[in-house]
Amino acid sequence: MPRNILFEIGLEEVPARFLRSAMDQLKDKTQKWLEASRIGFTEVTAYATPRRLAVIIHEAQDRQSDMSEEVKGPSKKIALDDQGAWSKAALGFARSQGVDPDSFTFKELGGVEYIYVTKNSIGVETAELLPEGLLGILTSMTFPKNMKWGTHEFKFVRPIKWMAALYGSDIIELEITGVKAGNTTRGHRFLGKEAVISEASQYIDVLRAEHVIVDVEERKQMITEQIEALADEKGWNIAVKEDLLEEVLFLVETPTVLYGSFDPSFLNIPQDVLITSMREHQRYFPVLDQEGSLLPYFVTVRSGDSRSLDVIAKGNEKVLRARLSDAKFFYEEDQKLNIKDALSKLESIVFHEELGTIGDKVRRIRRIADQLASRLSLTADSCDQVSRAADICKFDLVTQMVYEFPELQGVMGEDYARKAGEQEAVAKAVFQHYQPRFAGDQAPASMIGAVVSIADKMDTIAGCFSIGIIPTGSQDPYALRRQAQGIVQIVLEHKLSLSLSEVFDIALAVHAERHDLKRSEKEILKDLTDFFGLRVKKLLSEDQRYDVVDAVISAGFDGVVSAVSRGQALMTEVQENSSFKSTVESFNRVSNLAAKAGKFAVNPELFAETQESELYEAWQSVREQYLDAIQQSDGEAALKLLGGLEKPITGFFDHVMVMAEDEAVKTNRLALLSGIDSDVKQFADFTKLVW
Repeated sequence: MPRNILFEIGLEEVPARFLRSAMDQLKDKTQKWLEASRIGFTEVTAYATPRRLAVIIHEAQDRQSDMSEEVKGPSKKIALDDQGAWSKAALGFARSQGVDPDSFTFKELGGVEYIYVTKNSIGVETAELLPEGLLGILTSMTFPKNMKWGTHEFKFVRPIKWMAALYGSDIIELEITGVKAGNTTRGHRFLGKEAVISEASQYIDVLRAEHVIVDVEERKQMITEQIEALADEKGWNIAVKEDLLEEVLFLVETPTVLYGSFDPSFLNIPQDVLITSMREHQRYFPVLDQEGSLLPYFVTVRSGDSRSLDVIAKGNEKVLRARLSDAKFFYEEDQKLNIKDALSKLESIVFHEELGTIGDKVRRIRRIADQLASRLSLTADSCDQVSRAADICKFDLVTQMVYEFPELQGVMGEDYARKAGEQEAVAKAVFQHYQPRFAGDQAPASMIGAVVSIADKMDTIAGCFSIGIIPTGSQDPYALRRQAQGIVQIVLEHKLSLSLSEVFDIALAVHAERHDLKRSEKEILKDLTDFFGLRVKKLLSEDQRYDVVDAVISAGFDGVVSAVSRGQALMTEVQENSSFKSTVESFNRVSNLAAKAGKFAVNPELFAETQESELYEAWQSVREQYLDAIQQSDGEAALKLLGGLEKPITGFFDHVMVMAEDEAVKTNRLALLSGIDSDVKQFADFTKLVW
């Protein structure tokens, strides 16, 4: 009869950032063990709080399913000797499988007969498998950081304090680090007590009675509903950031939302500073009015009930007051530092021992940014703003505020630059040049910020590649993948007429001026091209089929805007135009024969058939417009012009013998196909499409 299985691992408080993945890992390992052990079940549910990881297996079968397995042995030729008796190979196979040779059968496979044996095994009772199985699941779990405790050699995320393991109502006997599994669990550290779980299915209710909400989604719903109710009551807009909600979710066992206030005089500090201090240091949710301006209140979540909330609020207010007082002091002190003095301090901060100081980096950013601005034909005023923004983009790194809150780099730079009298476009660019900071973040809104951002990111990437620092596997200490993805995003969103190879060349030339390149420029350029190719491919793959992406990438991705436009146009055509397959087939026929062509120019005077002339004229009539559409990143127009060649290509192959006996005619026909193929492949390599 099916029974539920409970396995709870009680721990010292686990860091919140580890718990979601640990819970998912426990569930995944449990499911895989059940499947490998041939134990039927309906569902596996995982739970987690700061002090426990748990899993419930619903309706587990009481024994393994029986197994019948057919095993292939040596071929009949090897299995029988000249007298027709079993050979040593056959007898050895029988011993290895634990069967009598008389049970052998012969079956043909691939024209050869082999001996087979059928092995039947009766399923073992689930109760017998659980102790070893659950212990194996526990010991196979991995974490970013592990601990050892006492004299035990075993390592785990935190010391194990208790275990509850039940098969229905029966205790599963297992032990690790001196802790034996039982049928008791522990409630909330202060509000609850030890409690007996009489049956696995009662686990959630038993803990709820001891002030522990073990179901993660239930806790999340409680927090969300309480925050929404408070917001409605007060008319507030409580800014709930998903990553902070996730962290708070794993800091509490029974969530109760409360609010507190702080001195309104602190609102004279920039809003981002206050919000960062509340979120990052105190795990508070900031409170805004309906226009998005910060109010002198905060919301937090207590791990406990609603008793004495006023006392808890006052304690939190006292701690926050100290935090905000520090922030106010740092902010006021930073006003005394002028930008020129701040820039001089960058000369003593090492960026990388082989790439110099932050001051050296800033000078490289300025050189790269100036050349990019010139290449993009920005106005004289915009070029001056790019230069100034590049010069001061890192000055806030030496401020006390950024030292205390590193995540405010750029935010404080913009504020301080504005207060120092810098142009608005320059001040904004100081903040924007860090964008996009992470996946899903915005690209710089202004062209000034976009240019400086590309220069900064490309300087870091080119510098690292020039000294042999190239991301491999999961290793990427300088976040080069994220920065390359950022460059691709900026080029695309601003539709910059800027090729990646131009950006590479500019950055490498600037680095070559400033320090010796440890690797050859050719090697670096190849690695950069491959590296950025993967970023563009990732971008295209977000909404396009793999074969469409491969076809477009094969035609080139140096122009990111063009590659994306071509990919979108091709994906639309593949999905929505059922007749497009015949168009592609015509291009592929051209490509197959073009591979046999040498380097010869087309001579129209050698055309012997009408269809040759018609194809040549059709190609020439659209060629200039087509190449211009490619240049202008108008993939839809380019593909439409190419589609007009299908009919003359089909007519050509229906009436013209390409491999003519006359060598000059044959060469001319191949040259015609080669020219068309060369142009077509500027859009995509259609041979890579899969139908």
